Amino acid sequence: MLTALIGPVTGLLDKFIEDKDQKARLAHDIATMSEKHANALAKEQAKANTEAAKHPSMFVAGARPAIMWVCAIGLFVNFFILPLMTWFTALFAPEINMPNFVDTGELISLTIALLGMGGLRSWEKTKGVARENMKK
Repeated sequence: MLTALIGPVTGLLDKFIEDKDQKARLAHDIATMSEKHANALAKEQAKANTEAAKHPSMFVAGARPAIMWVCAIGLFVNFFILPLMTWFTALFAPEINMPNFVDTGELISLTIALLGMGGLRSWEKTKGVARENMKK
């Protein structure tokens, strides 16, 4: 929504501000306003994620590992178990109709997002800011 306002507001600068340098500086500030806002929101979300990960309850701090296990099991079943079962039933029990494969679009999107979080975790470990107190 903010990006839709950038053009008209920048056009108004031409009418009210005569100094080209000041006009360019204000146009740049207006153009980057939505990016700054998105970055501020992302930083706040990262802080919230960090605080949730510090929580002693596994129902709060263990949400990501639980989702990772769901993704791993879902992908394992869809890409390993179901093809083997389909092959097995086609050979030994052709009268049994096997269910179709699961649509894994959402599951793969979630898995890719979690792999990105895993990359972030690896980056935290290399910087020495990772938390190592899950056993407490």
